Parts: sequence; structure tokens; C-alpha cells
Amino acid sequence: MTVSERMASHLLALDPADNVAVALTPLFAGTELLVDGAPLTVHEDVPAGHKIALADLEPGQLVIKYGHPIGTVTRRVTRGDWLHTHSMRTTLEGVVTYRYEPIEVAQPATSGGGTFAGYRRASGAVGTRNEVWVVNTVGCVNRSAERITRLCREQFHEGTDGVHTFAHPYGCSQAGDDLESTRRILAALLGHPNAGGVLLMGLGCEDNQIDGMLEAAGDVDRSRIRHFDSQDVRDDVEHGVALVGELVERMRHDRRTEHGTGDLVAGLKCGGSDGLSGITANSLVGRIADRITAEGGAAILTEVPEMFGAEQALMNRAVDERVFRDIEGLVNGFKQYYSAHGRPIYENPSPGNLEGGLTTLEEKALGATRKGGRAAVTGVLRYGERVHDSGLTLLEAPGNDAVSTTALVAAGATVILFTTGRGTPLGAPVPTVKIASNTALAARKPGWIDFDAGRLASGPATMDELAADLYSLVLEVASGRRQTANERNDYRDIAIWKTGVTL
Repeated sequence: MTVSERMASHLLALDPADNVAVALTPLFAGTELLVDGAPLTVHEDVPAGHKIALADLEPGQLVIKYGHPIGTVTRRVTRGDWLHTHSMRTTLEGVVTYRYEPIEVAQPATSGGGTFAGYRRASGAVGTRNEVWVVNTVGCVNRSAERITRLCREQFHEGTDGVHTFAHPYGCSQAGDDLESTRRILAALLGHPNAGGVLLMGLGCEDNQIDGMLEAAGDVDRSRIRHFDSQDVRDDVEHGVALVGELVERMRHDRRTEHGTGDLVAGLKCGGSDGLSGITANSLVGRIADRITAEGGAAILTEVPEMFGAEQALMNRAVDERVFRDIEGLVNGFKQYYSAHGRPIYENPSPGNLEGGLTTLEEKALGATRKGGRAAVTGVLRYGERVHDSGLTLLEAPGNDAVSTTALVAAGATVILFTTGRGTPLGAPVPTVKIASNTALAARKPGWIDFDAGRLASGPATMDELAADLYSLVLEVASGRRQTANERNDYRDIAIWKTGVTL
């Protein structure tokens, strides 16, 4: 039986093995539907994105969605009942032993490689923007950096795609791994291909010194970097504006040239997910990730805690046992991190997820990982590392939206595909394409949302049609012919993962 045969007008089952279906629209008690060729009566009001039982279930029986268990029922359930926290629980507990059971991963077919107009850098990477970034070593100079940025926007109207700074509270009173994480993330911004020039601004007495930042940045084009400590100059704002002027002059002759999609690095992220996210937006982004990787580009999937419950499927897609071991270490490392801080390993989903219809972490993870499509997993990056290989890479970072998007940028993402069912205005330093899982959100928040994937549920658009439309939009954004909502709103935030003590 196909998925289409298991779809009523307002209800969708995703896999022949599923014993639940998802309400595509709000359903009311007494509604009569035909599913699997048999009548189904909805017994109580069910919000859109929530689950309805397709079979009678006894306490302890598994609930199946996406063809996989997403929990067990805690009381007797009959066909037509609403299934949620009042009648379900997670099956995840303790530490899991993993085995490498590789599966054959088919390379997705493409209809020809796409192209975009980008900026080839000395490193070989291709940027989707040619901006000046003002990066500060320490939170003490946030306001000075903002003043420099504001003045430079007024003075330098040509020769760049914009001047931006990214405030953060760190860089001092940190030690050990915590300080090293801050340094690695900020240093990664110095060589990011979307920055045609970088002003590195310090205070002078902080732990995160400029010399250490430059060393951590590695082999970057120093002709594109200017730096100074504020304590060493009479007027830090005036000095900073002058240095940005030098960078703008250095960038004056930069031009966009055509590149294949193999030069694109896409970060994959979801935030404020609902019960439709895995069905519409995440599955759609998975199609785009598959196409980008099939054409030689890179896609980066992160939010490790939101892989719990679906991690074995990712492990089985590892290209070899070394990558499998790396994924295993990534997942178990996060579980140990939770345990070390006295937190439950499986404390998820969030209140917004629950309201949107996600009941257990397994359900959330199975939907979230669909953003990675079906491609083989070619590598694993630790927090602050940069991507060097094509294909699908997993990146160490938590689920927090600002922290994980920042980690994606530090890893080299030049565009981020961000799916959401609840909505968020958050944006990263790079173009952040917001993709709504439901049409109601897209209609309600047009100032936040760039693409409506909810049309898959509200009809009549097909997955193939929307995938073609989204792919075209991504290339338009990458080429600078379209701005994303976060760019128009100037929402460009960073957040650094703090795991240690403050001195």
C-alpha cells in the first residue's frame, strides 16, 4: 500500500507500517473519514499536526510513524483516538549500544547541475555574499563595533554587499575548553567566504587575544583582515572606520562569477518544529540536500540531541566504519555531556514542539533528520571545525537555534536552510532561508518566512514541484539576486556554546 492510498482528505499516514496518521488540518469530534478503505470516526478534537490512531492499541504497544517506533501507548487506544502526551511515552532510556549495519545508499538522480553567481576566494571556497564583517574578540567592545558598523554603512555604499557585526558576551573570564571554543568559532568567521573583508577588533586585556585568534584562523588571506586593540588607539570608532575603508578599497574589484552547485555549502537547521515539519519542510529540504550533494556540494546537518532516536539510521548511512565510529562518538559524547550536568538524556521535545503535535524525542528526531535527505554520511565535524569534503556531514552542536546556526556558519555554510513550524525571526550571519512547514504560518508571518512548504499538506502542489521551486530560490539567494527575510530585517545573530565556568 502506498502513502497516497493511506491519505484521507485531511489525514495522512506516511508509511505502510504506520499505525497513526497526521491531521493535515484541524479535525473535530465526529468527523467521518475513509482510511485504508475502512471508515474512521474522529473521537475528539485533534489540532493540525497531531496524531490519530489507525488501529486499536493496548498499553505498552509501539506507536509507528515514518515506519519506525516513536514511543508506546500508556493506556488503551482505539482507532480514531487522538494520540499525544496523555496517551504516549518515549521508549528512549539509558545508553544505547550501536552496531554498524551499512545500507546501500543510492545516489539521487539529478536533472543537470545548477549554477550560482558567487565570489571565489583565495582559499578556493566560494562565497554567496561579499560583505565586511566586524568581529570582536570580547563582549566589552560590542557597542564600539556596532557604532563602527553603523557609520560604515553610511559612508561606504558601494563595493560591498554590506557591513555587519555580531555581538556576543564572551572572550574574557573564560578558561580551558570554554575559551578555546569561543576562539575557534570567532576565528572561523575571519576566513569565511561570505566575508570579503574582516575587521578584527579587540580590547587589549581580554583572555581571547588577537594573536591567538589569528593563529586559530590558520591559513587565511591576511590581505583581507585588519585588526587593532581599542586600548591602543585614541578613538577606537574613528580608527575602526578607517580600517574598514581600507578593506572596502581592497574589495572594490571583487565580482561574482558563475559556479556549479558543487561549490555550495548548505547548512541544514530546524527550529520551532511542529507535527508537519517532518512531512513537509524537512522532507523538502532533504530533497535539496540530496541534489546539492549529488552535484558535488556539501550539506551540513547538526543538532545532535535531536538525532536521538534516529541516530542508528544515520550511522547505517556512514560511508565506512571510521565515519560510523565518529558518529557513535558524536552521539555518545552528547549523552555524556547531559549526564555530567545531571540532566536527563532525553529531555525533549520543547513546549512549542508539544503544542505543534510532536510527542516524543523519537518522533521529533525522525522528522528532524529528514533534512539530511538520503545521501551517505561522508564525515563528522567537531564544534568549531570547518568542512572540507563534499557530501552530507554531521556537525557537533546542540539544538539551540542561535548556537547551532552559528556553528553551521563557522563550519563554512554559505547559506542556511531553516525549517520551522512555529516561526522565528532568528537569522545567521549568512543568508538564512526560512521554510514554513504549514501555510498558516507562512500567511501569518510573511516578514519572517521565505518559502511555504505547507502547500504539500494544503495542496495541490507536489513534492517534485516544490523541490524545483525551492532549489531555484536557493540558487537565486546564493547568487545575490534575492535577499532572505533575515537579510531584509538585518537579523544576523551569533551565539557561542558555553560549557565551562566563568572566572
